[in-house]
Amino acid sequence: MPRPILADANIHPAIRDKIANHEQVIVREVQAAVAKYPVVVVGMAMNPFPKKACKALAAAGVAHEYLEYGNYFNHWRQRNALKLWTGWPTMPMVFVKGTLVGGAADLQKLIDSGELKKLLG
Repeated sequence: MPRPILADANIHPAIRDKIANHEQVIVREVQAAVAKYPVVVVGMAMNPFPKKACKALAAAGVAHEYLEYGNYFNHWRQRNALKLWTGWPTMPMVFVKGTLVGGAADLQKLIDSGELKKLLG
């Protein structure tokens, strides 16, 4: 599933490093958590959907790591870097064994169908 990304040839050499390193601290932090924990939920305060994802995992008896980055009023640049990295437009971002599985509704479908247990198997 290729996503359109501006080719390096179409980015002036003088700004390539700025683009490559913009807000990458948060991306590396999430990558490290995704590599370390079987289930990671990335969310933000004031948004009910990350909480729904965490409650669904708890109800299913699935341990998870939760990372929270700001709220509607702050840290949007950092969250935007995550959105650019994953291609996922909303919070939460739920990762299972290193794979982005979607948001809260997508996670609930995996739980309901039994696929989450298979993925964690």
